[in-house]
Amino acid sequence: MTKIGIIRCEKNEKTCPLTGCITCLEQRSQAFGSYDQTRLAGVFTCRCDEDNVEDLARILKAKGVEAIHVPTCLFANKVDGKWTLDGGGLCDKLDTLLDRMRNASGLPCIQGTAHLPEGFVPEV
Repeated sequence: MTKIGIIRCEKNEKTCPLTGCITCLEQRSQAFGSYDQTRLAGVFTCRCDEDNVEDLARILKAKGVEAIHVPTCLFANKVDGKWTLDGGGLCDKLDTLLDRMRNASGLPCIQGTAHLPEGFVPEV
């Protein structure tokens, strides 16, 4: 069973309870489709410069997390009812943050949870 951590963005923490992300994790669909079994092991909210994202990743690893996912809304957005990569998502620093998390924790840090844009395949 793969223990998954999610690091979300503060920009939507008051409007999104991660229902789609958690449902897809439990059902092993969308970005979690390549795992045999999954279990949510922790969730953090990144607050941009207020948080050291490296610390968040290291703490998740210390709690047994084996892979970290960031929600789809961080790199994609919803247009006319469909999720698209056009226009980006909530985080304009995501590539840098993912690299920092990977380097600090040694864990795979994957873009995507639920609502993947058509044709997008997460790199696990």
